[in-house]
Amino acid sequence: MEVNMLAVFLAALSAFILGGAWYSQALFGKIWQQETGVNIDNIKPLQVFGGAFILAFVSAFVFAMFLGPDPGLGLGVGAGVAAGAGWVATSYGINYLFAQRSLKLFFIDAGYHTLQFTLYGLILAVL
Repeated sequence: MEVNMLAVFLAALSAFILGGAWYSQALFGKIWQQETGVNIDNIKPLQVFGGAFILAFVSAFVFAMFLGPDPGLGLGVGAGVAAGAGWVATSYGINYLFAQRSLKLFFIDAGYHTLQFTLYGLILAVL
């Protein structure tokens, strides 16, 4: 299968940039920290950010394989929304129900992943 590696790299980078903004203090970072109990001052930057980029790259690559070589804008964006909201967010929802996580945390994380895959679809369709 033919995969546009530049598009995959840019899609992964978009997830990384989106995550930086989404989980920043300006948007949802403060609430996310309260809901998870995580103190971002205690994270290991290379491990967390390096790992996050690698995982974003893998997910973008697999999504590119799923979409095929020339998905078109409608399919790319539509499949991105469907994958983010329909697969990833609902899977998080199941885990969050059993872990008794808050609805606030669910909407923060589910929203991020819905936008993440929507961006993947957009980038993979356009490039």
